[in-house]
Amino acid sequence: MAHEQSTFGQRVRRERERKGLTRPVLAGLVGRSTEWVKAVEIGRLGMPRLPLLLRLAEALGVDDLATLTGDERLAAATYTKAAHPALLRVRETLTAYDLGVRDEEPVTAAALGARVRQAWQSWHGFGDHRTRVADLLPGLLTDLQHAVRVLDGTDRRRARTYLAQAYHLAQLYLSFQPAPELVMLTGDRAMTAAQDADSPRAIAASAWYLNHVFRDAGEAHEARVDLAVRATRLLGAERGPEDTALVGLLHLAAALSYAKVGQRGSAERHWDRADAAVRRLGSGYVHPWLMFGRGMVDAYAITMHTDLVRSGSALDAATHIDLGSVPSATRRSFHLIETARAYSLSGESVAVVHLLTKAYRESPETAAFNLFARGTAADLAENGSTIIRDDARTLARQLGAAA
Repeated sequence: MAHEQSTFGQRVRRERERKGLTRPVLAGLVGRSTEWVKAVEIGRLGMPRLPLLLRLAEALGVDDLATLTGDERLAAATYTKAAHPALLRVRETLTAYDLGVRDEEPVTAAALGARVRQAWQSWHGFGDHRTRVADLLPGLLTDLQHAVRVLDGTDRRRARTYLAQAYHLAQLYLSFQPAPELVMLTGDRAMTAAQDADSPRAIAASAWYLNHVFRDAGEAHEARVDLAVRATRLLGAERGPEDTALVGLLHLAAALSYAKVGQRGSAERHWDRADAAVRRLGSGYVHPWLMFGRGMVDAYAITMHTDLVRSGSALDAATHIDLGSVPSATRRSFHLIETARAYSLSGESVAVVHLLTKAYRESPETAAFNLFARGTAADLAENGSTIIRDDARTLARQLGAAA
């Protein structure tokens, strides 16, 4: 068949033109930018992950995915989300409701706060962070839920703030796993707990994490940006360091939302505001669990420009980043993967394999549960040049993505 002899991008273009769609119209239908569609059609971007591939097929009126994929094999290791061994236990905790009366006294708010801080340290530390947090979450969530029911006054509000933070951790644990409904659930519960605590800072942090949920769910960018901007207005005019960091974080959320839909000017304007916030804080400041600081702002410039399909700007941003200033192995690994994504946009597969390998060494579970890392390693292991194929195969095995 003719479509088996052409590239994925050429098949997309043929189906778009057959349906009479312009690039901007198709971009709007799939929630991406016109540049993204162009990059796919000319081969700068490869086949997207399955959820976006299905959205693309629907927009083009294609019933058989083979019309777009041709003879390119959809490897399960590439397009499916890996499940962590403890996912069922965490799911049961999130979906269970304690309707009985517990006779024991609740854990104090101060003790719960110390446990939440320990859990965040486990998440950001070196090694199997998902496994460590999965061991902590069930008991922590149960005790926090009990505390917010029986504590009074200030202690109850503090417990609700800590509960919101625990739900953020649960959301991070669930990310890149086959449980999208639980990601939505934890994002909503975190915001509810933050609002019940009447804590502007907790609400701002929840807005940051809800933005990630909304982007993954394909919510309109206007709603995502509106949430972030409204949350900044809750913070004090005379901002201390934490308020300044949260305002900067929310501007990063807006920048990433605009970048997803190709609105470069708005994306860069909000990134500049995040940059201004981190300048006010100074190069040594890093938020203790959100990790907002100089390194994080610089690293998200890579993500922003990659989503805008501006590989040159993304790689330029990568040359100026100091990931050593980010005291989180999981964040360093994630930003290395995002840098690899930028190099992939430029077709520099040697750099891609090197950076993904480095990301795996930095935080094995971050890389193993990242769809770009898994998919790219599997693809290069099979289709990469001979100079990198062996390394890519080793990496794919380490990530659990080998065919």
